[in-house]
Amino acid sequence: MKNAPSPAHWLRWFDPRYRQPGTWGYILNRITAIGLTIYLVLHLGVLSTLAKGPGAYDSFITLVKSPGFMLGELLVVAGGIIHGTNGIRIVLNSFGVGVRDQKVILAILMALSIIGIAYFAYVMFLVD
Repeated sequence: MKNAPSPAHWLRWFDPRYRQPGTWGYILNRITAIGLTIYLVLHLGVLSTLAKGPGAYDSFITLVKSPGFMLGELLVVAGGIIHGTNGIRIVLNSFGVGVRDQKVILAILMALSIIGIAYFAYVMFLVD
């Protein structure tokens, strides 16, 4: 069969060669969406423990002030910023705006994302 799935065909999805910027934006949008969905489930689980009383709240505050948790929070914010700015590009393309300039628009929006993430990291880690 010509169209039958094969492992070689499936593995081509992970081949980074010859990808267009729009494809990289699409892949990045899907990865951030999966990450944000996982975070939402974990967030709801953690919040449900707060209903156990003041002791649970105090241990939660200790947890969220730990460096590992703060790094995870930075990753969530980074995922949200990247997903949001890339979503703007997708909406523009859906309305036919900037379809030929995807490479430039993606670069500009990802540069804005990096600036936003860097600002958040600065405020989070360096400003008391």
